[in-house]
Amino acid sequence: MASWRSGYAEDCKSLHPGSIPGEASTFFPRYGVRPVGLPCRMAEIGEQAMSHADFGSLRIKMVDGQLRTTDVTSHPVLDAFLTVPREDFVPDAKKDMAYLDADIAFGNGRYLMEPSPLAKLIQLAEIKSTDSVLDIGCATGYGAVILSHIAAKVVAVEEDAALLDSAKAHPASNIEYIAGSLAAGAASRGPFNVILIEGAVDSVPATLFAQLADGGRLVAVEGEGLSAIASVHVKSGKTVSARRGFNLSVKPLPGFRAAPAFAL
Repeated sequence: MASWRSGYAEDCKSLHPGSIPGEASTFFPRYGVRPVGLPCRMAEIGEQAMSHADFGSLRIKMVDGQLRTTDVTSHPVLDAFLTVPREDFVPDAKKDMAYLDADIAFGNGRYLMEPSPLAKLIQLAEIKSTDSVLDIGCATGYGAVILSHIAAKVVAVEEDAALLDSAKAHPASNIEYIAGSLAAGAASRGPFNVILIEGAVDSVPATLFAQLADGGRLVAVEGEGLSAIASVHVKSGKTVSARRGFNLSVKPLPGFRAAPAFAL
């Protein structure tokens, strides 16, 4: 957060002389947003929230400045991100950070993935309007609700009870939220046309591949840091083949760490 604060301070200093005193009324290129009525008191930067932000305007700026500029071109994906209010899925104290291009921490090693990586993963899955989707690690439900605007049915799995309760506060007729191990998935609800894992994993367990329908796609980020790869795994009969998408660094999802082993 320190880098955001310092960057924000630089942007406040750059306001043109005609700006309204004490307010940031210019475009902030670092974040692709244009806060409305945002206090710009240097002593309070990083501590004072964007209490009067126009979330609808910020949502448009997010799509235009974060998604479109990172090659997210699917109209159903863009429309879903324009429709779903991201601020509703973050803690109250962090609502004014909802449209920054950053992960938002929930605690216990869990995060709301920043918008662009999430959109790129959903686009990689090539979801059809008739598809049934399994969302692994739905947290507070933002990804699941996004998916519900694109797919016919979404089953969202979460093992953190507090996060699952938050997710259930966002019901939809085509979403089923269930409690359970993330790595175990939801075999009784399958098979699925698409499985999305919302976080980085060391490897994808065979139990999840088994829950794919014939022709189904599983999208996951495998590895750590800048060397991690977002891939789509496609099932054909009993065979699953992987196609590399792009490098993508996202936070790891608990429950998918490889067991330590000695190397000779």
